[in-house]
Amino acid sequence: MRSRRFALLGRMEFEPLYIDAEALVIDKPSGLDVTRPRRGGVSLEDFRPELAFGFHRWPTIVHRLDKDTSGCLLLARTLKAHRRYQQAFETGQVQKTYVAVLDGIPADESGTVDMALAKISSAEAGWRMVPDENGKSARSHWRVAEVRNGKALVEFTPETGRTHQLRVHAASGIGVPILGDPVYGRGQFAMFLHASQLTVGRETKDAITAQAPLPARFRALGFGG
Repeated sequence: MRSRRFALLGRMEFEPLYIDAEALVIDKPSGLDVTRPRRGGVSLEDFRPELAFGFHRWPTIVHRLDKDTSGCLLLARTLKAHRRYQQAFETGQVQKTYVAVLDGIPADESGTVDMALAKISSAEAGWRMVPDENGKSARSHWRVAEVRNGKALVEFTPETGRTHQLRVHAASGIGVPILGDPVYGRGQFAMFLHASQLTVGRETKDAITAQAPLPARFRALGFGG
């Protein structure tokens, strides 16, 4: 494993958190789309050549994080590895931890949200995920880590990986949305959701393990000090 930084458009940086012959985990900055959005613009895909780190093959993206979500993102450095890692995500063999600042303080200190989700769409509001007992199962464990100035830093350990799962589970399950969430909260500024840890087991190699430090925007609110 080695650590290396390089500037993105003079305003963003990637922080490689883990690297070997098969895998690369980067600290994706908030504000960067993982795949090219329909509206156009820059995405992580534009920087795959720089992320090759000497390999002739550019790495491929294994999973997704929302544009405003920062933290651990896994890329595969070979096609065989990509297939194995995708299967690991699909079969629930990946351990993920997220931290989020909630726009308020939950009534409880910890709990589990077991709330199925479905996608809805309208011409006026676009698409979003909503609780629906007939939707896809979604389960998230959570605990309050810190409380500061009427807001709570919460650690999430999801069992499933549904679209917008933690965002809906915070707003509709815990009853307090993630600070800055433009769809399920009040918006106002960038969303405070961070993929802090990632572990992917491998049969013939040591597990991929990575931890992304708490972003400066979280520390500016007094968390993680």
